[in-house]
Amino acid sequence: MGKRVVATVPGKLILMGEHAVVYGRPAVVASVGLTARVALTPRNGGVAIELPDIDFHSEMAWSEILDYARSARSAWVEYSRRPAPETFDRVRGEDPDHLIKVALGEVAEGVEPGDLEGLAVEVASEIPIGAGFGSSAATAVGVVAAALEMLDPPADAPRIDRLAMEAERRQHGLPSGVDHRTVLYGGLTWAQAGSDGQLEVEQLSADPELLAGFHVFHTGEPEETTGAVVAEVRRRKREAPEWFDGVLDRMGRLVVEFHDLLSGPNAGRDEVTRVVRDYERCLEEIGVVPEGVRDVVRRVEASGGAAKISGAGGLVGPGAGCLLVYWPHPGDDGLPAELETYTRYSVALGVDGLRVETSAE
Repeated sequence: MGKRVVATVPGKLILMGEHAVVYGRPAVVASVGLTARVALTPRNGGVAIELPDIDFHSEMAWSEILDYARSARSAWVEYSRRPAPETFDRVRGEDPDHLIKVALGEVAEGVEPGDLEGLAVEVASEIPIGAGFGSSAATAVGVVAAALEMLDPPADAPRIDRLAMEAERRQHGLPSGVDHRTVLYGGLTWAQAGSDGQLEVEQLSADPELLAGFHVFHTGEPEETTGAVVAEVRRRKREAPEWFDGVLDRMGRLVVEFHDLLSGPNAGRDEVTRVVRDYERCLEEIGVVPEGVRDVVRRVEASGGAAKISGAGGLVGPGAGCLLVYWPHPGDDGLPAELETYTRYSVALGVDGLRVETSAE
């Protein structure tokens, strides 16, 4: 009898530090109580991928999976030399199972071809796509962890970390790595690139009452992928490096302030409100908050609260993914009516990370 492997992975929210963390500034990120579930079971030959959330099915030989992953890796190397939206398009493609094939291919590179048994892969998720909740990071970590456990154990955290980062690069171009690290380990995370350029993370604790002031809304899926937004932001940085670095420095200082407020014993709600508002202004300056979402943010501010996008945001159109609203008043009485047009998520912050379970099949 073979074994069945199920990996369950939470989503994430960047509380503060999106975009800036890509350029060496810090970020504070929380795992959230929405999960992706990856189930692997043995089958006779090849790989069958099922995505029940979108009614998608595909079947490929392992040789095709490896060719696909190698082609994506080659395109990514070219993109990394000349990051731009047009070179990123050659990395990402449009296949619904792109990330899954890449993640499987990265794992399979370390396995002898004769040991690549047939697999049925099912990925189901309650994490909304393109909303800043880390859906791709959760999928990458889950597929890598389950595939390692099935094909090439042990599925230890450092291996999962390294291979999930490669998969995320094929999905987003030049990600910081904070997303997949957060969903892998869980909890509340402080992340910043070290002197060697490698991302360093540490676990944080925070005042539960302060965290309870945050409310999560989904403004709608952006018209652009995360990778396309990140590539466009990089282009804007190249065009005005001095100005852009100044904005990034402000963002970094605000994240440090936010960290101190979270971990301090007597964080003032007025101070948290100010820091969230100021970071949102920085995101608007670099052009990742579309006009319609900015208008709603202004309404929240006029009502006494603060709001900022969480994640890559968007360039045009009505949606920018997740909107994190800080409401300094008890409960949610008084939240502006404009927020009612968005989907609200009541999610726990700082939940446990990856969980892998095996059973006989």
